[in-house]
Amino acid sequence: MSAPPAQPHLSLTARLSSNLARSPLFFFFTSFFGCMSLAASCFEKDGRWQHTIARQWARTSLWAAGAPVTVIGRENLLPLAIYTSNHTSFMDTPLVFSSLPFQFRILAKQSLWKWPFIGWHLQRSGQIPVDEESGSGSIAGLNRAIRALKSGMPLFIFPEGGRTVDGKVQPFMKGPAYISIRARVPLVPMALVGTYELLPIHTRHFRPRPIKLVIGQPIDPSGYTIRQADQLTARLRAEILQLYESQAAPGDLASKFIALEEAPLNPVEAEVGKEDQ
Repeated sequence: MSAPPAQPHLSLTARLSSNLARSPLFFFFTSFFGCMSLAASCFEKDGRWQHTIARQWARTSLWAAGAPVTVIGRENLLPLAIYTSNHTSFMDTPLVFSSLPFQFRILAKQSLWKWPFIGWHLQRSGQIPVDEESGSGSIAGLNRAIRALKSGMPLFIFPEGGRTVDGKVQPFMKGPAYISIRARVPLVPMALVGTYELLPIHTRHFRPRPIKLVIGQPIDPSGYTIRQADQLTARLRAEILQLYESQAAPGDLASKFIALEEAPLNPVEAEVGKEDQ
């Protein structure tokens, strides 16, 4: 595994600000809005209130972290699509919730459902778990996602399945491509820029800075078959990396950390491919 890129030295003032103000506020907002979301789930079935609460949590969390947001490419948003992005930080989720102006469902690994508040919100708001340890469990989750799309609900997926440790974009799972081809719904590539520097994995300190969500042009899956899901996955990954490169600023992850190496097939995703052969 590569070593993470070195982070700039954090001053004592910045460390105290993070420890005494930003982090406590972030955890307070997470607990407060998590309780509101659970209460709202008792009175609704479509998740609309809960999604509104999640958006407010996202905005206040980013404010507490000192991360003003810029969204580029709003014209590429579609009412029904599968939205995908790179995954570098815990702050990716607040950025996505604060920026997408409509309700959607998240497809995420089932282990997140065990977290207090976060897991409760995921369960009660109708998000879709995927058991990454089981081929059959993975297929069941993907099929639930297809049903959500056919009911008119957009999806959001991190194709890497988890946060990067060293800043490199990890191999993509082909679940998003599988869902897109099966449901005949476009894939929309997005790049999250600056979140790794804001809060890298396994760190306790926020490093306030501007962040961006860059939305690319939709990818039409109509020219692909299930047997070509690997090709569609490779295209999706390449376009997300190109979006990142187009908006990365000096001090963001260097090109060597997001190199376009070939992504190997994830073993669980291989089971998805077998189902349609």
